[in-house]
Amino acid sequence: MTEDNVVFIGNKPVMNYVLAIVTQFNNGAAEIFVKARGKAISRAVDAVEVSRNRFIPETKIKEIKIGTEKITTDRGDSNVSTIEIVLAK
Repeated sequence: MTEDNVVFIGNKPVMNYVLAIVTQFNNGAAEIFVKARGKAISRAVDAVEVSRNRFIPETKIKEIKIGTEKITTDRGDSNVSTIEIVLAK
């Protein structure tokens, strides 16, 4: 896994991430890792589904990893859910 084929999901509109995923595949990536945590997880799932259903239907979901990260903030420690979706052509 190189940093080139990782798409980190944040607070931008879903279509921004769809464009990033489609661009990665068009540039020849065999696999793409879509990573998100917390409230961005649903946006990550949306981006993957829109990419698969509308733009690159030959894409398969190879693997889905879920987990928890411990985050230290000024209010103390809190747990944040994480997801990593691996797409492959």
